Amino acid sequence: MSDSPVVLTPDQANTNIRPNRRRGDIIFTIGVLVLLAVAWYVRRELVIIYVSALFAVVLMPVLNGIMKLRIGKWSPGRSSAVAILLLAVVAAISLFCLFAIPPVVHDLHDFAVQMPTRGPQELSHIRKLPFMEHVNLDAIDAKIRDFASNLATFVFRSIGSWAGTVFDIVIGVILLVYFMLEGEIAYFWILSFFPADKRRRLDSALGRAEIRMGRWLLGQGTLMLILGTSSIIVFRLLHIRYAYALGVLMGLFNLVPVVGALISVSLSLLVAAIDSWGRVLGVLIFYAIYAQVENSYLTPRIMQSTVDLAGLAVIIALLLGSALAGVVGAMVSVPTAVLVAVLLNEYLVQSEPVITPGGTAVEVPAVKAD
Repeated sequence: MSDSPVVLTPDQANTNIRPNRRRGDIIFTIGVLVLLAVAWYVRRELVIIYVSALFAVVLMPVLNGIMKLRIGKWSPGRSSAVAILLLAVVAAISLFCLFAIPPVVHDLHDFAVQMPTRGPQELSHIRKLPFMEHVNLDAIDAKIRDFASNLATFVFRSIGSWAGTVFDIVIGVILLVYFMLEGEIAYFWILSFFPADKRRRLDSALGRAEIRMGRWLLGQGTLMLILGTSSIIVFRLLHIRYAYALGVLMGLFNLVPVVGALISVSLSLLVAAIDSWGRVLGVLIFYAIYAQVENSYLTPRIMQSTVDLAGLAVIIALLLGSALAGVVGAMVSVPTAVLVAVLLNEYLVQSEPVITPGGTAVEVPAVKAD
């Protein structure tokens, strides 16, 4: 009997390989579906991780700037720089509370004392307005009283959701610190899953994205500074109480699209209403004009100049981010759009051959490069 190996024809070999490929495709599909199901189940936690990692990337230029400081022969390391950054944030919040809260508490106490006599006086003034003579103010007053009586119940029932939100914020801050401290280790660990040639290309693309995402903080800070400064000037001209504190809040809350504006404007209107309805009208006119200027002119142009995104892309990113993840999605929509734009330019955008005067074909990107 011959011991020579059995040689399979190509058709026989393909017949043996096909079941193995099918089995592998089925297992791979099932694995992807399981991963998607798990990701959907823990989507809230994944959003917290993603937002923390994204803000760690955005804050890296600030962290690197702190690490470049020199105090004699000492310069802060990464851990010291993170501690300095956190202390600076805590100190800023503490100073704001120290100067802003005491006068507010004092005025609230005076307002509560004067409310029994001042309330009917304000109601009588409203009745004298020409366009209010056909309005049933008694019914409105009754509804306001019902709302006030039910407010405590609403706040009590909302404690659970607020506690969950605070817990998410605390976890997000902790993750942010760890990403700033150990993010590079996790980054290179993820890169190790890719082959060496693809790893270098991906690392180069992500490096360019990191630079542009860091510039987003500069653009957002510019918008916050413009709104805060203009708010302080207008509030001072209108003689609104706590003009400086309200201006700072207007600028800070501008970091949170839509919801931040609603909160800060509502606070400003509430404070303005304590003194006169004319000041309420002034605040409304100011913010209506500023919102139009910011949305149509400032945001597209500042973001385009800092993160190199077209104004249309910025607006679409804000809409999609808010639709997918609400307030948090809107907050991180622009830096996420930067990351997506860099990866699309690197891997999907087709290059167009251009013939130089010397007759040489050169590959030129179809869109503006990073």
